[in-house]
Amino acid sequence: MKQIILSGCNGKMGHVISDIVMGRDDCTIVAGFDLNTQRQYDYPVYTKPSEYTGSGDVIIDFSHPSLLTSLLDYAEEKKIPIVLATTGYSKAQLEEIHAAAQRLPVFFSANMSLGINLMVELAKKAASVLGGSFDIEIIEKHHNQKIDAPSGTALMIADAVSGVLSEKPQYVYDRHSQRKKRDKNEIGIHAIRGGTIVGEHDIMFAGRDEILTISHTAMSKEVFASGAVNAAVFMCGKAPGLYNMKDMV
Repeated sequence: MKQIILSGCNGKMGHVISDIVMGRDDCTIVAGFDLNTQRQYDYPVYTKPSEYTGSGDVIIDFSHPSLLTSLLDYAEEKKIPIVLATTGYSKAQLEEIHAAAQRLPVFFSANMSLGINLMVELAKKAASVLGGSFDIEIIEKHHNQKIDAPSGTALMIADAVSGVLSEKPQYVYDRHSQRKKRDKNEIGIHAIRGGTIVGEHDIMFAGRDEILTISHTAMSKEVFASGAVNAAVFMCGKAPGLYNMKDMV
């Protein structure tokens, strides 16, 4: 049975992951990290990684970008893989993740949903066929408590689409300040925040007299939590490197 260390265990996603792991027989949570040390499950909770001296096979992180360096250092010290499911990393932190993957197994995806990652592949195919003559817009919707905008998933989609276009596009986030026609070589990215929306992403390819839209709707946080737990089990015993959902699928 794989031993999971859960960072951000007392957050909303931490609770969902804990509930999912309780129903599985291939893994268990042996410890959690969180500023709130109230014990809500069978495992002990510590405020920071250095306080836990026990063993573990893999770390799942659903906490905050500010904890990235300490978690990577801990994973390297313990020589165990880490699954990074937190969003909102800066460009410098993304470089830190890539550097860490030279020394330890790192699983990183802006979205742990299998459906979203299939959506990305479909969007790349559509962009390779339509990108030269269709305008591309990405619309993402999330609950009113989400801090980062646009979502990491929206940027992941934009980067994937950008990678198959013949000319690198410009990302445009704010049209109200631009009094001009839409440029041909751009991808519009729009964020909507409201209510309890778990997560919705639409990629619109708008051409002359026709529109193609690829959509994904998450109905609960379980799709992300299940993906993270599956990634954790998958990562156990892996060699150093940067892994993502495509590797697991």
